[in-house]
Amino acid sequence: MQIGLLGKANVGKSTFFSAATETPVASGNFPFTTIEPNIGVAYVKADCACKHFKIEHQNDLCVKGTRFIPVKLIDIAGLVPGAHEGKGLGNQFLDDARQAEVLIHVVDIAGTTDIQGQPVPPGTHNPLEDVEFVQDEFDQWFADILKREWDKITREIHQKRDKLTDGIAKRFTGLGIKDFEVQDVLQKLGFISRDPKEWTDDDIVAFAKELRKNTKPMIIAANKADLCPDLDIIKKINDNVIPCSAETELLLRKASKACIVNYSSGDEGFTIPEGKEIAPPQQKALDLVKTIFEKIPSTGIQKILNTAVFDSLNFIVVYPVEDETKLTNKDGVILPDAKLLPQDSTAKDLAGLIHADIAKGFLHAIDCKTKQRISGDQKLKNGDVIKIVSTLSRG
Repeated sequence: MQIGLLGKANVGKSTFFSAATETPVASGNFPFTTIEPNIGVAYVKADCACKHFKIEHQNDLCVKGTRFIPVKLIDIAGLVPGAHEGKGLGNQFLDDARQAEVLIHVVDIAGTTDIQGQPVPPGTHNPLEDVEFVQDEFDQWFADILKREWDKITREIHQKRDKLTDGIAKRFTGLGIKDFEVQDVLQKLGFISRDPKEWTDDDIVAFAKELRKNTKPMIIAANKADLCPDLDIIKKINDNVIPCSAETELLLRKASKACIVNYSSGDEGFTIPEGKEIAPPQQKALDLVKTIFEKIPSTGIQKILNTAVFDSLNFIVVYPVEDETKLTNKDGVILPDAKLLPQDSTAKDLAGLIHADIAKGFLHAIDCKTKQRISGDQKLKNGDVIKIVSTLSRG
């Protein structure tokens, strides 16, 4: 599971990354602060299966029935208009973005940076331009891939060496795009039976836009929402958009680590431990945070991560165990692991995610909630606890 984090300079992208992963990175008021992609581990949150079984267990990734599931977050190198033409760090940017299954676009919703990422007075730049230019960069990138190969695709189809779906899908294998995803877009646009010789440049661009939207879903992180004079601007963004304040999240995480406040990412506020004395500078900062929570319900960081994985990608959480009665692994650890899988994944898909050998020797699985045996093609549900029975083991 890889989530790409992108945005122009000075919008708070690196702060978002630091807040989500608790990994310090360079930041500053100049382009290309991020030259190489930073890679860190963030967490999405879900109800732990321990709630269903009403059991207590020791696991650092389960806190009071909430399970923290790790995902890889890639802070992608700097983006400028014209990236698809190689401007700025364009080629490197697109190559890094290629690896991500879903994208989070951090936007300065308060309009304090111009299109190049240079600081300007708050409200003097329209953030909708940033949303549009990033979408356009990706759409043009997809369209350019097709345009370069279109004559060859057309020849292959007319010589009956390929079908349209296969011919297009081949050009996007580097992006991890599957045949069925190409097929779905062709059908949606009514292009499935059209002769590729009849396609215009506009048709190719329309197809590329829809394919990008379906295969590289994008969440808009409306950062600096606490500084935005009118958050109604969010209603003008068509994509999935969530207001956030990365600086506030980073401050609260640091304060929580220092035991100054009680806070967990996604909370709609914080509390101060009983008897804790707060220094005046710290109190001033916490008072400011309270005013921010009056404007937005949470810092937004956790909601954005969860939305990316569970809403945009429609992933589910499944808990594999080795002992179906005790819900443990071979070492006796209760509910030791939580796996993220695409919706409609099967028991055999889970086996393959655990280890190729286990999938190779797959016999059947056991649904630990119902105690029933299930087949390899049985679709799994969110929150399932599953034991895989296989002729082979990792040993």
